[in-house]
Amino acid sequence: MCGIVGFTGASPVVYDILLGLTSLQHRGQDAAGIVTFHEYFHLRKAQGLVSDVFEDRHIQRLKGNIGLGHVRYTTQGSNEMQNAQPFSANYPFGLAMVHNGNVTNFHELKKILYDEYQILPDTSNDLELILYIFASELRKTDLKHLTPKHVFEAVKATQKLVKGAYAVIAIIANHGLLAFTDPHGIRPLVFGKRNSPEGVFYGFASESTCFDYLEYDLLQDLQAGEIVFVDSQKNVHRSDGYREQKAFCVFEHIYFAREDSVIHQKLVAAERVKMGKKLAEKVKAAGLQPDMVIDVPTSGYYAASGLAEALNIPYRRGFVKNNFVGRSFIAPTQKEREDVVKKKLNPIRAVVAGKKVAVVDDSIVRGTTSRRLVQTLRKAGAAEVYFISAAPPITNPCIYGIDMAITTDLIASNKTEQEICDYIGADALIYQSLPDLKTLFADMPGCYACFSGVYPVENSVQMLKLVELERMEAKQ
Repeated sequence: MCGIVGFTGASPVVYDILLGLTSLQHRGQDAAGIVTFHEYFHLRKAQGLVSDVFEDRHIQRLKGNIGLGHVRYTTQGSNEMQNAQPFSANYPFGLAMVHNGNVTNFHELKKILYDEYQILPDTSNDLELILYIFASELRKTDLKHLTPKHVFEAVKATQKLVKGAYAVIAIIANHGLLAFTDPHGIRPLVFGKRNSPEGVFYGFASESTCFDYLEYDLLQDLQAGEIVFVDSQKNVHRSDGYREQKAFCVFEHIYFAREDSVIHQKLVAAERVKMGKKLAEKVKAAGLQPDMVIDVPTSGYYAASGLAEALNIPYRRGFVKNNFVGRSFIAPTQKEREDVVKKKLNPIRAVVAGKKVAVVDDSIVRGTTSRRLVQTLRKAGAAEVYFISAAPPITNPCIYGIDMAITTDLIASNKTEQEICDYIGADALIYQSLPDLKTLFADMPGCYACFSGVYPVENSVQMLKLVELERMEAKQ
């Protein structure tokens, strides 16, 4: 899972890219990069946060009225500098690209590139495969007289070859800014516009919150397989692309997206409140009577507030979050995740001492973080701790770009709910049910594979084995 942006306008776009990436920093903390185009590509990328990677001297040389940005969270390939995005190529034409997602037929595409085009990728980043596949398809057209139709044909051919989840933004030098999604639309991508005295600006981003900061109007979410091309004259061209059954990742609404983002006409914060209200029914059915509801900051807040409202009991802040410590879910190793939790959250003893506390988290993945949270609340004097998960039990790995790629890491894949409750040390454990979650998103076809084991992309069993093998090798 990563964060991507792309802008084209009437004046330099580097500051729009920087602010856009900062608003998407929650989507990746491993590396950051920007590429702009003015006569040739200007690139800066490095490991670290946006604020650490870009200094004034870098910003000054990122010239151009068109550019891309990326923040990386490593789920495929190694966490090395060579795998940081964006990627660019200058032959046979200028092309730069960023993406968010995970290509599942990585090895098949490598073989196609080598056998048919004698191209051997330099990195283990799957974006490089998308870039070279697209470049190879675009090279089949009349590059001297490139039209939007040519671009769309090359993208459709790429979408048919590349399996998995991906949202892509690309610069075709001297021609325009391109964006497209995978045939199922698993990963989010939004399209926006800003009118200014200098002229019109267009942008693409992983989340709408990026446009809020930049005062862009949100025009649309890209649908499954959709292609949007903004040419050098700022004319907008659209195509349905290669499309299959839509399967948007529901985990975006549960955890990954920012609460103030609007995804497919749904405010993330409002959907999380609804999840909390659904959970109230299960809390009542279990006969639990908590004195208060607290959340695991910050992705658990809105679900906690919805639960408290539905139960008609107080919501309280039971943890104080250190905002200078990153997101535990996207730390690269389990030990680092536990260290992050220990450093990030401090209980307010006066609030929880002697109370029966319902603590709401967005999900339970490996269980070790939940266990530490329960232990922390008990040490702070909580009389009873009821652990509430806004997500159903995660029983299956994600092969589309979220760091849940090894079955043995998932506590719900090999333990019953009671065994999980015993392991984390809670007095009670409540999970959201999958039918209830699907009810909340009945009007938005989604991917629920991590809960159900039903994957929208074909050959999922074979792909799952390859992804798990790669993740295990990376751990070693």
